[in-house]
Amino acid sequence: MGCVTNIGTDAASTWDSFVQGRSGISRIVDEPPFDGWPIDNWSVHIGGLIRNWDPTSRIDKREVKRLDRFAHLGICAGIEAVEASGIDFAKEDATRCGVIIGSGVGGIQTIESSVNVLGSKGPHRLTPFTVPRLMANAIAGDLSIRFGIQGPSSSHTTACASSGHSIGDAMRTIKSGLADVVLAGGSEGAVSPLCLGAFMTMKALSTRNDDPEAASRPFDRDRDGFVLSEGAAVFVLESLEHAKARGAQILCELVGYASTSDASHITAPDPEGRGAGRAMKGALADAGLNPEDIGYINAHGTSTPLGDAAEVAAVKSVFGDHAIKPNGGKLLMSSTKSMTGHCLGASGGVEMVACIGAIRHGVVPPTINCDNPDDGFDMDFVPNVARDARIRYAMDNTFGFGGHNVTLIAGAFED
Repeated sequence: MGCVTNIGTDAASTWDSFVQGRSGISRIVDEPPFDGWPIDNWSVHIGGLIRNWDPTSRIDKREVKRLDRFAHLGICAGIEAVEASGIDFAKEDATRCGVIIGSGVGGIQTIESSVNVLGSKGPHRLTPFTVPRLMANAIAGDLSIRFGIQGPSSSHTTACASSGHSIGDAMRTIKSGLADVVLAGGSEGAVSPLCLGAFMTMKALSTRNDDPEAASRPFDRDRDGFVLSEGAAVFVLESLEHAKARGAQILCELVGYASTSDASHITAPDPEGRGAGRAMKGALADAGLNPEDIGYINAHGTSTPLGDAAEVAAVKSVFGDHAIKPNGGKLLMSSTKSMTGHCLGASGGVEMVACIGAIRHGVVPPTINCDNPDDGFDMDFVPNVARDARIRYAMDNTFGFGGHNVTLIAGAFED
């Protein structure tokens, strides 16, 4: 796996920050790409920008200039994943290798800057790299060229469920026999004036500007919206036979996947979480597991009033007493968005890093800022401090605008 977030510039440092409960949320006034914008007069001054990170650590400087921010993040995460896996694509059958990388909005920073150039200077001043920079499939295309991958290649754009769909689709591509190896994940570089302003106008964002690190507080009664963030995560998925044949270190096994649609509202979740519940049930069925087999859920948990309530309702409907703490429930559920904020289409991938870490290291990341769970939220949200726990199976929930629901289940690998 490879990862770039506002709490770590690779997978290892991101996992360490998850365990330590570090927040990556800060004030973004006068920071690029907001410098020159009067956002100090806006109601939201905070976000999850990635700081002190240089994409030229993995990408040539000339290439960096030709790519959007979201591509910088996703390509670097992809390169890290490939390097960590030890796979040599030059020795593989290129037609049996694929790449599926999702993004909720793609090259939004390129779109914003290009519109400004178009309006002030005209079309002849646009860079000829405008189109390849803004394409949502730019990362999949780049990684396929970079590694000579000639098999199934695509990009999911299903809002916040994008990377979840990408990972699940990669799993099914391998299980169906169409590929042996697939790079899968998601990336988002949407901490930009347009996205911040648009979500702010929807009243979807937290306005806790005076205390940024406490702004993302999933399941807490004082939550007031999500925090817009950026990030990327990419994984090397392989069939068991292929991984063993090349002596790969196997991090975990992807055992279950399901996706559903609320068919309810374009932005608000189904109030009872019925679509989300069906996704969780479908993933359990796909994995051949019972609800009691799941030890940890990395919740979608965005810190919005409606979203958190719907997810709690969905989890309780699926897991029953196993989820309800006063009834002896042992299920642990935390939201690492309390630390990273919400990196939209990359969120499912970033949170799979947390699931894999919990399985491999026996530690469940906390939900920081969860000081007073809302009424009826009678579950164990692992508040504020990481918890030692033996986790054999972990569930990763990602739900997106449009009513898209994805659930993935990872399990400990036992040869």
